[in-house]
Amino acid sequence: MAPQEHKVERRLAAIFAADVAGYSRLMSQDEVGTLRILTAHRQIMDRLIAEHGGRIANTAGDSILAEFPSVVDGVQCAVTIQQKLGEVAADTPEEDRLRFRIGVHVGDVIVRGGDLFGDGVNIAARLQSLAEPGGVWLSGRAHEEIEGKLPLTFEDCGEREVKNLARPIHGYAVVGTGFPANREQPRALPLPNKPSIAVLPFTNMTGDPEQDHIADGLVEEITAALSRFRSFFVISRSSSFSYKHRAFDVRQVSRELGVRYVVEGSVRKSGSRLRIMAQLIDATTGNHVCGERYDGDGSDIFDVQDRVTEAVVGAIEPSITVNEIDLARRKRPESLGAYDCVMRALPAIWSHDTETIEEGLRLAERAIALDPRYALPKAVAAWCYAHRLSYLRTTNLSEDRNKATALARDAARLDSNDPLVLTCAGAAYSIVRDFSLAHTLIGKALMLDPNSALAWQRSGWLNVYTRQPDTAIEQFHRALRLSPVDPLTFNVLIGIGRAYFDKAEYDSAAAWIEKGLREKPDAIWANRPLTAAYFHAGRMDDARLAFAAFLERFPEMTVSKILERTPGSDATKRKLAEAFRSLGLPEG
Repeated sequence: MAPQEHKVERRLAAIFAADVAGYSRLMSQDEVGTLRILTAHRQIMDRLIAEHGGRIANTAGDSILAEFPSVVDGVQCAVTIQQKLGEVAADTPEEDRLRFRIGVHVGDVIVRGGDLFGDGVNIAARLQSLAEPGGVWLSGRAHEEIEGKLPLTFEDCGEREVKNLARPIHGYAVVGTGFPANREQPRALPLPNKPSIAVLPFTNMTGDPEQDHIADGLVEEITAALSRFRSFFVISRSSSFSYKHRAFDVRQVSRELGVRYVVEGSVRKSGSRLRIMAQLIDATTGNHVCGERYDGDGSDIFDVQDRVTEAVVGAIEPSITVNEIDLARRKRPESLGAYDCVMRALPAIWSHDTETIEEGLRLAERAIALDPRYALPKAVAAWCYAHRLSYLRTTNLSEDRNKATALARDAARLDSNDPLVLTCAGAAYSIVRDFSLAHTLIGKALMLDPNSALAWQRSGWLNVYTRQPDTAIEQFHRALRLSPVDPLTFNVLIGIGRAYFDKAEYDSAAAWIEKGLREKPDAIWANRPLTAAYFHAGRMDDARLAFAAFLERFPEMTVSKILERTPGSDATKRKLAEAFRSLGLPEG
């Protein structure tokens, strides 16, 4: 059936979403054993879903999406599944258990080709991600529908902010779903064998959200300086920023990020005056290590950053000399206005959102106009132009490619010792296929800053493009450890899938790309490698569905456009071309 012939309908349904907690870790430890246990668990789940009147709509790797005509049946099925899987796993060592998390919601869904789409699906998926391993979470609407109809106890978990949804969702956890340990905290990440630290978002005390960038800039600069000390293990700012506007216990942060220390702080601005509070905490105990208050003029912001860095380093590792701290400082711009623009533009580096990236580009170009010799905005702008190519958003391929190349060249020339400059410039070079220069710049970035999750991620992609898949997979996993809760996790997962594609392990490739798409459903461009992975795995029905999703977002795409917009080897491009030609994509 041609993609456009799939009938699309809307209906109200109880939506059941499930996936395996810690699946990536289990697969990396024992891929064959994990798949064997997953298959056995899926047989149990498939049977119970059918027995409760449900229909499985989408399956991808370790996840299941099903619909039920009755929310009572859907919730009862979820609880029964967790109880049954708990019984089956009773004799399995704790660290080897496959625990599903399940979310249930009632809402409007779009049905196409048997698959489910829409906000209702997204809410169920987010509820599932909030559930503890072995647990079941319901939306407020689902809880209201079943209240008093099932002999279950619920814990009101309140409203939660979740990715890709404009409004918070109200969640209810089913208490006691079968796994004896399902109410415990997730296993803590192990502490590295060196001082480990996360710089958490500073609180903006001005009451003006427009001043957030001042606090965020401090965190970025302090993190960047600390990261350059090889004797430290420093968590990426991307993971640290996942705690922004959240209430948390620092001991929870220690467990989730696998660090001993955290830096917390606040920023208060009145006129041109700044007051900054910063403190270092032993997050394993919650004990205060040191803290200080810094008062000064807004123009003193760089001095404050240096003083906070010196205080933290001195408290953790007194043997580090003042000279080493001086070397870790980033080159300062001549214009505070340019610096202000760059701090506002930085989120574009870690974003997939078109508006965020284009706003970041606009701010970076304004910073360049204010200070033409400031390298960082040129590197950010180069990466924003490369984003257009990478995410298939360019309307003028040659112009965007030329701008990315020129800006990357200028940035690296102006500052060859800033790891973030080198990473962004190197990433842009990798997208425009100057792989030699990309290797040089990203390699130097990692030499200067071995804690940069972004640099490890971009090095992973560079090794995908140059057909070094095993090195790529290793580097992607390193990026995940340095930034366990990163907004770009989806991109890393897709990258691992692309590496498996180059290893001709097409089912594994598809499973990893699927997982990335579950993290970021609007990364439709990832259906490009997913379609090819399904095709070469012989999964033609799945290939057609992925192809249909890709064409719906990119209706003007042709084989030639795909090839000219895809970085990588000729061998990989031949595999992509074969898949898309066979599925009927015009040559162009």
